[in-house]
Amino acid sequence: MATEEGIVTETSDGMAWVKTTRSGACKHCSAKDSCSTQGGGESMLIKVENQVAAKRGDRVVLTLKTASLLKAAFLIYIFPILAMLLGAIIGSYIAGRMEANASVLAAIFGGSAFVAAILFMKYQGNRMGHRPDYMPKILRVIRTNIRTPANRCGDQAC
Repeated sequence: MATEEGIVTETSDGMAWVKTTRSGACKHCSAKDSCSTQGGGESMLIKVENQVAAKRGDRVVLTLKTASLLKAAFLIYIFPILAMLLGAIIGSYIAGRMEANASVLAAIFGGSAFVAAILFMKYQGNRMGHRPDYMPKILRVIRTNIRTPANRCGDQAC
């Protein structure tokens, strides 16, 4: 399982918003500047399942199943390339049967398959995002009630 630490910033209805810091893996990722959960800064705000009843200010450990992470990575990075290659091969095959320019048909079919893969990836990604297997969960609370800027006085008024 992939794990990450963070601080709970808000809780409601069995869910929590957890602020985490970019990990070492994020620094080497080619998609780090376009990742929708990161917002371009050094920290990320992630909606997670709160199965351990963590409260605002708690430092927690988040977990995500490795299989889910690998499936999502395949869908994002490998699937579009495979679709484009398959489209190009089909285009070349059809061009040979029709005695047309193989390069042109390979480019058209490959590009079309790539666009179709991106649309499928968007659709499937939205579906996967709502499934429990693909949603991070709070594994455990490390420390209770860390004082954050929004919660620097604990539960009392400043």
